[in-house]
Amino acid sequence: MAEAARRTGQISRKTNETSVAVTVDLDGSGASTISTGVGFFDHMLDQLSRHSLIDMEINAEGDRHVDDHHTVEDTGIAIGQAIAKALGDRRGITRYASIDLAMDETMTRAAVDVSGRPFLVWNVAFSAPKIGSFDTELVREFFQALAQNAGITLHIQNIYGANNHHIAETCFKAVARVLRQATEIDPRQAGRVPSTKGTLA
Repeated sequence: MAEAARRTGQISRKTNETSVAVTVDLDGSGASTISTGVGFFDHMLDQLSRHSLIDMEINAEGDRHVDDHHTVEDTGIAIGQAIAKALGDRRGITRYASIDLAMDETMTRAAVDVSGRPFLVWNVAFSAPKIGSFDTELVREFFQALAQNAGITLHIQNIYGANNHHIAETCFKAVARVLRQATEIDPRQAGRVPSTKGTLA
C-alpha cells in the first residue's frame, strides 16, 4: 500500500510592514528553523513546533523600528494559513482536543476544534506589560491571528500562575499539544470528514 502523502503547507506573505515565509509539515517531528528578529517570540515558536510535532520553517522581517506588533501578528497569519493549507479538507483528522498543561507554578488550559470556523476565547492575564522587551499583549495577538487564519476554534485559559514567562510559555505549549492531537489522523475515521455536515471547509 502506498504511503500517505505528507500534509504540508507553504505561505509567503509580503506587505509594506512585513515579509513572512512559512512552511509547515503536520506529519513532522517538531523540527524547526525560526528567525523573526524577536528573541522571545522565536523561543515561543520553537516550543509551538517542538510540542506539536509540526515541522516549521519561519522567516520573518518586519518594521521592528516601530515595534514587534506587525511581525508577531503577520507571522501568526502566515502560520495559520500554512496550517489550513496543509489540512486541506481536514479529512480523517481527530478534530477535537484539550489539555491542562502544568509548568512549575503555572497551569494553562487549551482546547481546540479544528472546525473550519475561526474563533478565539482568551482568558489569560499578565501582571506586567513586558517579558524582557516583548510586549505581553502580543501573545493574544498571535493566537488571534493563528486561529482566524487556520480556521480553528481555540480556547485558552490560564488557571493560575505567577511568572509571566511561564504563563506565556504554557499558552504556546498547551496550544501545541492540542494541535498535535486534533490534527492527527484518526485511523477509525477511515478518510471521512469528521462532521455530520460532511465538510469542515
